[in-house]
Amino acid sequence: MSPDNPDAIGIAVLAKAPVIGTVKTRLAMMLGVDGATLLHERLLRDTIEKAVAADLGPVTLWCAPDERHAMFQALASEFPITLARQPGGDLGGRMLEAFVRAGRPALVVGTDCPSMTADHLREAAAVLREGTDAVAIPAEDGGYVLIGLRAPQPKLFSGIAWSTDTVMLETRRRFVDLGLTFQEPAHLWDVDRPSDVRRMRREGMEELLVGIGREQMTPETMGFPWTPPHARRTA
Repeated sequence: MSPDNPDAIGIAVLAKAPVIGTVKTRLAMMLGVDGATLLHERLLRDTIEKAVAADLGPVTLWCAPDERHAMFQALASEFPITLARQPGGDLGGRMLEAFVRAGRPALVVGTDCPSMTADHLREAAAVLREGTDAVAIPAEDGGYVLIGLRAPQPKLFSGIAWSTDTVMLETRRRFVDLGLTFQEPAHLWDVDRPSDVRRMRREGMEELLVGIGREQMTPETMGFPWTPPHARRTA
């Protein structure tokens, strides 16, 4: 959808550069450091593909620590997205900046939720288009994998204990305190722990795991063609 369309909804994807040893660290014992980094890369690409496929409006990839990493540059050359540098500060401040810079109703997502589809994005955007102030997709761990707003709301993002199981509960309380209408059109799960990797396999997401890990996954055992992991990239 053209950014000039009055119904356009922005999508902001917040992502860390896939630098070995700095991403998906809780999965390193299961997948190896290289495997954890490669899974992060695949989840990032998967999220961008879905954001573009949703065709809602402009897609911005907010990069940390900056946009110079080779994978960010490669994604920007392959997909119709804009790169932006995440500001300093906590997660709340970075999400708020994404909403402010969007200049329109927008959705903010991370890259840890392979169960989120383009249809989930479209459904969340429809909630905002109908006039609801906010939309969220809670995660099973107590956080959320998506938040959408018709206009920036700074009080939703300050003083939150990020990465805890109270994030969504506190966000709901603030929606109510601020008098915001909101909907939660889905509940999903993200990938942070070894049990989440096993769940990916059970729920048909094996393609994201081909060739990764210390369990010697092969094309034959996984049932998918695959391309060998590309060379590690650094900023």
